[in-house]
Amino acid sequence: MTRTTDSDLAPHELRVLVAVADTGGFSAAAGTLGLTQSAVSHSVRGSERKIGAVLFERGRAGARPTPAGAAAVAHARRVLRLLDVLVVEARGAARPDGWEGPLRIAAFRSAALHLLPPVLERLRARCPGIEPRVRIVREVGRGTAGEVSDGRADLAIATLGGPPLAPGLVARGLFEEPYALAHPLGHASPRSLPLVDWAENCGAHTRAWWAAQDWIPEATVEAEDDGAVLSLVGAGHGMAVMPALSLAGAPASVGITSLGPRRPTRQVGYVTTSELAGSAVVRAVVRELRALGRVVDVPGEHGEGPVRDPE
Repeated sequence: MTRTTDSDLAPHELRVLVAVADTGGFSAAAGTLGLTQSAVSHSVRGSERKIGAVLFERGRAGARPTPAGAAAVAHARRVLRLLDVLVVEARGAARPDGWEGPLRIAAFRSAALHLLPPVLERLRARCPGIEPRVRIVREVGRGTAGEVSDGRADLAIATLGGPPLAPGLVARGLFEEPYALAHPLGHASPRSLPLVDWAENCGAHTRAWWAAQDWIPEATVEAEDDGAVLSLVGAGHGMAVMPALSLAGAPASVGITSLGPRRPTRQVGYVTTSELAGSAVVRAVVRELRALGRVVDVPGEHGEGPVRDPE
């Protein structure tokens, strides 16, 4: 039998670390956990002694995780989530409707708007006890995958092919999403218009194609997100090169023209932890995503029908 040692961190110690990081201070964490500040301080000191590193920088402004602390808190969130999953899956194994409890998903904006709703609807019909919690995260920097790495999400809908994943994460592709040209409907020469762009566009998956297009100018209009881009394009302020999910539900004033057989694509997939990849709830979500993702239902040129992804 495996015995616990003095260096093992107990679940309540992990909860204290997460609470201090989330609230930014020992007093605030104490209030959240229903403990005294001295109890929180004692717990953190004990964790630091066991780990052998300073986990928080203390100051008048509160407590901030050190690099060691940030790593410890991320692992703490994931361990605590696994403890939740252990209980839920053990209970669910004896019930026909399976999972009961929260399901935390991080997604970029267009996936949250157009991909997740039908997936979650079908999932909840099969497992009424599921409580979806969707967090919209910009696909810049660490993006949605960073939410999983930090233990804030069980699964992320992500664009793959960018920076390497953090250790302990797994990623799988779902479908290839084509890009198209968005422009004011009826414009005679849309490629002559100024470029409207946003920070999440043109990642590693499109950079080589983008650089080879001498007709694409430098962006003269920068928008906050793809929804703002569509509004600006529809109002006649320029054209944009956009992925299919971003073009779903485009206003009637926006025309959509194919970029041809060599158009760029980006791979949309999911990211989860190696521990949660085999859980019943993640496998159920992935099944629904794969069933839906074979066709990205986006208007073709001037609304001529769905743009189908290659098999």
